[in-house]
Amino acid sequence: MSKKAIQTDSAPAAIGPYSQAVVSGGFLFTSGQLPIDPATGKIPEGTIEEKAHIVFRNLAAIAKEAGTNLDNAVKTTVYLADIGNFQAVNKVYAQYFKEPYPARSAFQVAALPLGAEIEVEAIFQL
Repeated sequence: MSKKAIQTDSAPAAIGPYSQAVVSGGFLFTSGQLPIDPATGKIPEGTIEEKAHIVFRNLAAIAKEAGTNLDNAVKTTVYLADIGNFQAVNKVYAQYFKEPYPARSAFQVAALPLGAEIEVEAIFQL
């Protein structure tokens, strides 16, 4: 099975030896997206809601580059530094994903890269 890396300047560049996303077998698999502003390459100050919006815009930009959109997400995984932010993130999440909603897992983790409070990865059907 072949695979193709996806890269867009509309989402933050990878901070390590990985691709923003990979297309394989009719699916798009994104790497975890942090709330990094693609214009500055930094995580801006702000609320968890503001940071969640950045994450979902980054996912949407990667999906668009691959020829799809958030409506075709089939699975997401949300990583939170504080599970107490779950409801706030959930409200933002509902602004980006429509029914039928993708399957989802959400976890509190000990730490995220760059001290981020949220990271989200997704799988899309192409």
